[in-house]
Amino acid sequence: MSFIITSECVKCGICVDNCPVSAIIEGDEQYVITDACIECGNCMELCPIEAIKGKK
Repeated sequence: MSFIITSECVKCGICVDNCPVSAIIEGDEQYVITDACIECGNCMELCPIEAIKGKK
């Protein structure tokens, strides 16, 4: 499973600060998860507004 950051993102930075491989970068409207993602799930678990979703 990979992850996406939805438009609900408020760019709080918690996901960026806790990504072990720096796979989350700043996009125009929200953060974006790059192909460097190792699918650990830290970002989804830590997002305070549940703006990160798993995709199949």
